[in-house]
Amino acid sequence: MQQQNTKFCRAERMDMGPEPKTPPAYVVTSADHALRAAVMLQLEGGLSVSQVAERLGVARSTAHRLLQTLVYRDFAVQDEQRIYYPGPVLELATHSQSRTSRLRSAALPHLQRLVDLMGESANLTIRTGDTTRFIASVECRQALRVGSREGMVFPAHRTTAGLVLLADLDSAEVAELYDEARYTERPDERPDLPSLRAQLTRVRRAGFALNNGLSERGVVAIGVPVRDSDGTALAGLSISMPSIRYDRNQLPTVVAALHRAAGAIEAG
Repeated sequence: MQQQNTKFCRAERMDMGPEPKTPPAYVVTSADHALRAAVMLQLEGGLSVSQVAERLGVARSTAHRLLQTLVYRDFAVQDEQRIYYPGPVLELATHSQSRTSRLRSAALPHLQRLVDLMGESANLTIRTGDTTRFIASVECRQALRVGSREGMVFPAHRTTAGLVLLADLDSAEVAELYDEARYTERPDERPDLPSLRAQLTRVRRAGFALNNGLSERGVVAIGVPVRDSDGTALAGLSISMPSIRYDRNQLPTVVAALHRAAGAIEAG
């Protein structure tokens, strides 16, 4: 069992799972690694060379060179304990007063309290068109856990928060979003509209979304909307867990905790 736990956790932290983006024909590996390291620093804060090396799947010497390059270009800074943090360039974006930045800052303390209460990982997600992006993620401390999704992008109809946010749209908006003409070059990515509409109706009636293996096999996620003052759904707040720990008898308790946390975020 311990080996299984380690494998699951490592797979999650290496960002395995469905990836909607198509990589460019020629990926410059070193640049890709540097950009991923920069994103990790901006979203997660302090990281050591060993942590970055493990996450990127590279040698410590390679991770060290990448981080030193980021320091040289002011994307990172290093403290006396040799821990790397976001540098001046990344701090500009971190302290941006954009709505997404403000929403993320307001949500993080409540995500942490939700994790402390429920013992599972929590996420905040926004929708852009037919995709969703995880803008905040707090991992739980259990050995077997769903790792951070922060910064990742998925098809909206395949994520818990995406379903919550799509359910806030009317039928015409959903039809326009998934118009067949928009998918001429990627027809396999277009969802079946009758099935999606039925699913969104269930989410709308229930007030929450349940995702059991829809986006990733072996993962269950439950989510509710976070609304603006006018009632518009701004983001989806969700809890994710390994399916072996999901107990549907606890679903009302989880949903209630999510609604309380969403209300706290809205009030902030």
